[in-house]
Amino acid sequence: MNMINRAPVMANDRAYPWPKVPAVAICLDGCEPAYLEVAIAEGLMPTLKRIRETGTDRLAHSVIPSFTNPNNLSIATGRPPAVHGICGNYLYEPETGEEVMMNDVRFLRAPTVFKAFYDAGARVAVVTAKDKLRALLGAGLKFDEDRAIAFSSERSGDTTKAEHGIDKASDWLGRPVPEVYSADLSEFVFAAGVKLLREWKPDVMYLSTTDYIQHKFAPEEKGAKDFYEMFDRYLAELDALGAAVVVTADHGMKPKHKADGSPAVIYVQDLMDDWLGKDKARVILPITDPYVVHHGALGSFATAYLPQGADRAAVMKRLADQPGITLVVTREEAVKRFELPADRIGDIVMISGENMTIGTSEHRHNLAALKEPLRSHGGLTEQEVPFIVNRKIDLPNAPNLRNFDAFYYATTAAAV
Repeated sequence: MNMINRAPVMANDRAYPWPKVPAVAICLDGCEPAYLEVAIAEGLMPTLKRIRETGTDRLAHSVIPSFTNPNNLSIATGRPPAVHGICGNYLYEPETGEEVMMNDVRFLRAPTVFKAFYDAGARVAVVTAKDKLRALLGAGLKFDEDRAIAFSSERSGDTTKAEHGIDKASDWLGRPVPEVYSADLSEFVFAAGVKLLREWKPDVMYLSTTDYIQHKFAPEEKGAKDFYEMFDRYLAELDALGAAVVVTADHGMKPKHKADGSPAVIYVQDLMDDWLGKDKARVILPITDPYVVHHGALGSFATAYLPQGADRAAVMKRLADQPGITLVVTREEAVKRFELPADRIGDIVMISGENMTIGTSEHRHNLAALKEPLRSHGGLTEQEVPFIVNRKIDLPNAPNLRNFDAFYYATTAAAV
């Protein structure tokens, strides 16, 4: 542990205690609370069961949209998207007329907790499953002083000391680069976290997984139970090494399919084309990313840009009347209610219910890769997530407790 500075570290107007032991936050991507309940009930997670009994066990709220990038960056900055600017995996830039991935550092409007600790002299480690997050989470870190490591499982065979703080991470870990659509991608993250904690001894560490398994398997299915049994083994090692650990998630996961197993979708671009004229409005699905095999770019949150002169209230009323759409709000209301950046969402925001998703146009979604009934996220029904600390500390409950409080409470627990 690096003891250069014992003063609290300021990050985005929050004071984080300097940890006496490593402070670790784990984001279990897509971890609907039911996954933990089933696995614990079946005796597959003895470590987590013990931690829930002897530590602190709560439920927290994620940010909306309940997608990967907004929530990971909220956890990384300790603040909602209105502060850090990342309000989806994907956005429309009206000034360029282009739809782009929001994984470039230029979109990030606030420094991370990791940068704040690094600047204060700490050792910081960040390991993610997918490389789409690595640059954002590693923003502001410097890798020339052996105090920062940030890499992804996905690109672990290509890491360099200069760009990631470690050469050939897969060789260092002694594991092959995992297939991106696999549980191995997340297991690599856990294994790397244990090795870093044991050998490199970071002051602050973030481990973020992928939700491939959660999209593919319901809590009671074997694939899900195997995943959580595997995670519990690594959690036992992290706990035994003396770290203060917070386990949370970026979002939950719900079944979004019909009785016959086909996806339950409202194709809103098609509706808008009928109501306003073809391509006059533009529907954006912020869940969109390069990894659509398991969700087909279908989630429960969408935003729409309307043509000049359109009757916004009338469009909103028609959308709200669609079965499965549970909330339609103006940009202004969405900014206030969900703490979103106003310049990165459309004129209206819509959210679908627990068993429904929102699409653009039917012909634009290639669902051939969906081999199982669709499971997805993005809405209010996927906002509740676990928040478990392996030490006894005072915590509120949801909705006051947010998943992005993870590092505040990890460092708090680590400072005791």
